[in-house]
Amino acid sequence: MAKKNTAANPAESDAAVATTVRRQRGIQATQDAQDKRAKGTKKTSGAKAVQAGARRQPTTPLPAQHLTKPGREADLDPRPNFIAPQYEGSNKLAGKVALITGGDSGIGRSVAVLFAREGADVCIAYLNEHEDARETARCVEAEGQRCVLIAGDVKQSAFAGKAVKKTVDKLGKLDILVNNAAFQEHADSLEDLDEARFDETFRTNIFGYFHMAKAAIPHLKEGSCIVNTGSITGLEGSPKLLDYSATKGAIHAFTKSLASNLIDKGIRVNAVAPGPVWTPLNPADKTVADIQEFGKATDMKRPAQPEEISPAYVFLAAPVCSAYITGIVLPITGSVGP
Repeated sequence: MAKKNTAANPAESDAAVATTVRRQRGIQATQDAQDKRAKGTKKTSGAKAVQAGARRQPTTPLPAQHLTKPGREADLDPRPNFIAPQYEGSNKLAGKVALITGGDSGIGRSVAVLFAREGADVCIAYLNEHEDARETARCVEAEGQRCVLIAGDVKQSAFAGKAVKKTVDKLGKLDILVNNAAFQEHADSLEDLDEARFDETFRTNIFGYFHMAKAAIPHLKEGSCIVNTGSITGLEGSPKLLDYSATKGAIHAFTKSLASNLIDKGIRVNAVAPGPVWTPLNPADKTVADIQEFGKATDMKRPAQPEEISPAYVFLAAPVCSAYITGIVLPITGSVGP
């Protein structure tokens, strides 16, 4: 029996997105004002950054900058490296269809490009970063694959249903769900976290994953998979990301629990837990001083670029690579150990 379409109408969806953007910018403005009142400076480290990849990546100190939420990749300096020119596809995802939340920029954009290079068509769900989303679509199509865009708020269960339905209607099916959209804003202490901010972080980061997974599962079949974006903060905690870290820990537990729940159906669920990555998420959160130090605390003394993280998503999504892997949280942190 066909399920009733409960997706919100476009006007309601646009209003929800606008409300979310205003709320997140309000949270950011409050924290920015607190940061300006804070005193003291941070010491810089002179340690040399480590280069161990296919090409040299940018190192700290990064240019001073602070983006307005939700943050556009088009405004970042330097632009993140996401295209992975040395990565050669080999049809690991040929004929597959993927839905990626937060796929307009950052890790999500790089995942979309590599999925396309491996033969998958892609649907990108994003909040309101239309310019970034169109650039991601251009890059996916340059790989010879189809790309569908849908804007909306993952906190809304109706949007999750709408995103899945559009993926299936436009691309024919759904094989891979990548939950990646996130909200992050630092706070110096628990006293600075009010319930509204806590609610925004949880409803975006873990409720959003729940809504998307619930909408996607009826369309997934044996051999399909879900890949969630966790974080090193969910493994180790973070003194100034109390709510964000809690959501990432919840995502890790959700990943393992859902993997157990779906294993009999042949549907795998895994997560990637990145360390610091140069994406709009952090310059739209951290102070100018913090951005110039971003990534220096890792053993590699620099942040990762999205193209250094996205191959892990290919590995976990491709049955030819990871058919016997489910319920793991894969740390990619730039440091020894998790």
